[in-house]
Amino acid sequence: ESRWPYLFGVIIVPSLIQVVILPFLPESPRYLLLEKHNTSKAEKAFQTFLGKDDVSHEVEEVLAESRVQRNTKLVSVLQLLRTRAVRWQVFTVVVTMGCYQLCGLNAV
Repeated sequence: ESRWPYLFGVIIVPSLIQVVILPFLPESPRYLLLEKHNTSKAEKAFQTFLGKDDVSHEVEEVLAESRVQRNTKLVSVLQLLRTRAVRWQVFTVVVTMGCYQLCGLNAV
């Protein structure tokens, strides 16, 4: 019982390691391209991750995916439940997640 404070204090070690290493890790290319709008840094990050010089295809792919996501229509929960095509899938997921909560799996 006297060692419990040490057990809780051990969590500091991974946190300190992460704080020291994190500044040396490269930024995500998607984040640089879509959020920061910095194409040159995004290309450098892609080159670092992929190990090749020509990354124009990957940059275009991320930009195309971003355009598709912006054009996607969001639906409300009510609209989702009214759609016959996905009603069974939603029901199955809700029942499964409810069973996880009731069976005590999260407590384990």
